[in-house]
Amino acid sequence: MRVDVLVEFMGQRVALITGSGKRIGAAIATKLLSEGWFVFLHVRSSFAEAQLLLDEYQRETGIPATAEIVKADLDSDGELNQLIEHVLAHESVKNNGGLHGLVHNASIYNSMDFEEVSLAELRLNNRIHVEVPFLLTQRLIEPLKNANGCVIGMIDTSLGRAWKGLSHYTSSKAALRQLMMNLAGDLAPEVRVNCVAPGAIMAAEWEAEHFASVVEKIPLGRAGEVEDVANTVNFLLDSPYLSGQIIEVDGGWSVAP
Repeated sequence: MRVDVLVEFMGQRVALITGSGKRIGAAIATKLLSEGWFVFLHVRSSFAEAQLLLDEYQRETGIPATAEIVKADLDSDGELNQLIEHVLAHESVKNNGGLHGLVHNASIYNSMDFEEVSLAELRLNNRIHVEVPFLLTQRLIEPLKNANGCVIGMIDTSLGRAWKGLSHYTSSKAALRQLMMNLAGDLAPEVRVNCVAPGAIMAAEWEAEHFASVVEKIPLGRAGEVEDVANTVNFLLDSPYLSGQIIEVDGGWSVAP
């Protein structure tokens, strides 16, 4: 696991965001940095993108980002353990009362006909979307409790719908949703647990046609921005009386006829 320290300031809230080198994860990291957090930006292969994010933040604000990029393959037990041990031992966690935010954002998303989904592919989806959030939350529970922290699972709007070619993905995200709801009860009152379900925010290259058809049904008449999701995550982190909640950031699509 490769770790690069950028800047470390004390007297801050501390968050770990998995998969935060690009897309929604990067937007969440940028939002928390702007709110004065110390952020662990976890990446697997997007180290350059995460570094660019921090460089741009410093250019735009004139101050260095209080953050650290941590590289780990979450499919590796050894690297996942190194990530956990690094966070547990880090001075930002020790000197700021613990871990205030844990955002399970890391995800894999690809379309595949049901008949072609291998056991390895199914296990990888379950590993990243269920096992890793379970283990990270479990192993980081003490600093989360110490800080009265908040855990957020990034799910989606697929529950109750049939998405062609996504059975391996949607089933694992549904499991993450239920895990987070169960932990909201198990970890109360010290730790709050919530979910954010992005709707039509960013289209993968292979789903442009489907994405456009969804946007046509959205009451607000447009796709969302990554900042809409980041603002929702920030809202939940700053809402001490919210737990066990699922916020669908979808422009009203979930209630559309």
